[in-house]
Amino acid sequence: MTDLKESRMPLQTSPIQTSRGERWKEIATRQETLLLAVFAVMVLIFSLINPRYFSTAAFGNILQDFGPVMLMAIGQTFVIITGGIDLSVGAVLGLSGVSAALAIRATTESGMDPMLSITVGVATALAVGVLVGIINGLLITRVKLAPFIATLATMGACMGTTLVVTGGVQIAGAPREVVLIGNTRFFDIITIPLIVVFVALIIAWLALSRTRFGRWTYAIGSNGFAARVAGINVNKHLMKVYALTGLLAAIAGLFVYFRLGSGSPASGRGGELQSIAAAVIGGISLMGGVGRVTGVMLGALITASVLSGLILIGVEPNAQQIVVGALIAFAVAVQSIGRNRN
Repeated sequence: MTDLKESRMPLQTSPIQTSRGERWKEIATRQETLLLAVFAVMVLIFSLINPRYFSTAAFGNILQDFGPVMLMAIGQTFVIITGGIDLSVGAVLGLSGVSAALAIRATTESGMDPMLSITVGVATALAVGVLVGIINGLLITRVKLAPFIATLATMGACMGTTLVVTGGVQIAGAPREVVLIGNTRFFDIITIPLIVVFVALIIAWLALSRTRFGRWTYAIGSNGFAARVAGINVNKHLMKVYALTGLLAAIAGLFVYFRLGSGSPASGRGGELQSIAAAVIGGISLMGGVGRVTGVMLGALITASVLSGLILIGVEPNAQQIVVGALIAFAVAVQSIGRNRN
């Protein structure tokens, strides 16, 4: 009888085994793990289509494309978490790049030392980016325009200004030091702009996860009214967020300029879609209040890898935007399904 009772008793799992199993299950189902799996599958597919995709040179090019996308996506992350959106980042990238090119060419032709000339150009580009960000913030917080409308307006204004000041042609005449800064590689893949990107990524992660600035950003996106009741100056915080986004887009514009050695009026086109795609693929909810920078990093890497792969297999630029749009739609659909299940 005793033997029969013992045989019916369920097998017990030790607490150590259970905790390990749960830990591995949690790791396997985390957003970042799933994104890494998607990235690996995507690399495999493009490598099978074109073996050149799986090479050090190709990966270095992916990382160069990743830099500007990541910077714009970091800014977009802060904005979307607050419940907004910034459609002007691509246009700010282009305007900042040509502003730097014009300033550097003018000061170089006047006989200024090349490094001092580059400093003036960098300062000009950053000022342009922050100014556009402040204008976005004022339109949203003071004029009470919806973020979509406000940033759509500044996007058009920036694109028009870029075409006017350049005449629709590239601004050449960059000093040799510009190209060296943008294209010098360490270990064949790491560039100076890429190092700056990862520093910005770490700062953004710390800001969102460890500071009051990050807590307020999430609070505003989760419930703006409750954030005001709690004593948060929502308008002032939104001004800072949009100014930061403009600054990051300007840095991205500088990186493109340093890489090409010229300011192109076409730079940044589609940047708004790419940054939104990176953020949404990385798990940032368009509803606001949700998301992590680590996911956005992988989202930006996936976006840059897709664009690089499409170039290698001969897909024209206009068709590439169709793919980016499809990625956004797919990522939003997955988020919507997840919310409905919860």
